[in-house]
Amino acid sequence: MCMQTSAVQDDFLKAVEIGRPESIVKLFPNSKALLVSGKVIDRAMLAKGKAIAMAANGRSTLIIRGVLRAAQKVNAAIIIEIAKSEGNYCPVNFWNIALHVDAMCNEMGITVPVAIHADHYGIKKEADVETARVEIPTMFDAGITSIAIDASHLPDDRNLLASIALKPYVPSWAGLETEVGEIKGKHGLSTREEALFLIQGLNAHGIFPDWIALNNGTTHGIEANDQGIQVGLTAEIHKALERYAISGAQHGTSGNSSDRLRAIAAKTHTTKANVATALQMVSWGLEVNDYGNAILDEKGSFIKISGEGMCDELWLEIIAYADSKGYKPGDYKNLNLPFENRLLSQPREIRERMVRRVEDFAFRMMTEVFNARDTAPLAIEAILKAGSGDLGPKVSRIEDPAEWTEEKILARAACINSDKGPSGNFDD
Repeated sequence: MCMQTSAVQDDFLKAVEIGRPESIVKLFPNSKALLVSGKVIDRAMLAKGKAIAMAANGRSTLIIRGVLRAAQKVNAAIIIEIAKSEGNYCPVNFWNIALHVDAMCNEMGITVPVAIHADHYGIKKEADVETARVEIPTMFDAGITSIAIDASHLPDDRNLLASIALKPYVPSWAGLETEVGEIKGKHGLSTREEALFLIQGLNAHGIFPDWIALNNGTTHGIEANDQGIQVGLTAEIHKALERYAISGAQHGTSGNSSDRLRAIAAKTHTTKANVATALQMVSWGLEVNDYGNAILDEKGSFIKISGEGMCDELWLEIIAYADSKGYKPGDYKNLNLPFENRLLSQPREIRERMVRRVEDFAFRMMTEVFNARDTAPLAIEAILKAGSGDLGPKVSRIEDPAEWTEEKILARAACINSDKGPSGNFDD
């Protein structure tokens, strides 16, 4: 047993030595945290089969701490992420998330691989492409190891062209997620035709994403509609994309039953599932169902469990503040930033129970829903086999670039029959 433990430790240390991206080594030269490309996490889930990595949105340092502790217990490869919009209302953002994760991994002796993902880097208008040319390199300088270029708000042709334009700014070693169909719940569901258009066009230009996110019936934030993820639609689209070796990224898990999420793991090619709002609600001590969707009382208000999460007195302060702003339940995400210092200044035992609640919830999701147990060794094995943290693409160029010039992209897109759903702000 001791020899096996020693061998595992040796593999981990070797992976730290050769598997961390150059930008991570430069930032944290003396670190013993295994911060890796998102590609490594995807490959670990594929190696296990029918397994999904939790992509936990670290809206607060307490959430990050709890998720890392759970991943260590489960021996699971993990993704810690933050979305562009979340940086507007949370203390964690693209430029400090790696600092938090690396520090906590070293403090707690975390030995599972962790990717740092920039989720929903949104391109909503043409001018955003120019901003992205500057911002994206700074994000990787700050420790991001994986990114979702999300131009799904644009028409299909502009989505593809924006992704092509930004290719030079994403390191080849980094995890890459693309998206077709803005996340709008039951409206504007993604189609097989739209997904093929995007992935074939990217392939023709030598861009091989690790994940594709779809609008497959879910929403961000608190889910009030019981439709949820369309498993059949997801499986159909993933089947159509098999030739391009792309995995699925599932968004909006907080509003979906555990059974539906298990079906996504079992029946589709999904290897990444975002968990955001649920972790916030759980850490605060609010009453949630088994998959993290907040339970509201007859007045439509949150139910705080006495003696769980934050102290009850602070919760009353938060309610008073939210009421003064006219916040509805879906607006409570905006409380993360103004109350972070108050949350962190609570007594140690209160902070610990907040972290423990996140840990327990994440542990159950990883083990009972996502089938992610013991994927950490598979990630380390992939690094050691490659001799590097750069695992390369899963597929080569299949499509003919001559058939995917800008002129032909515009012509192809004009033939796509799609319904993008209503306009509006669907970010969370």
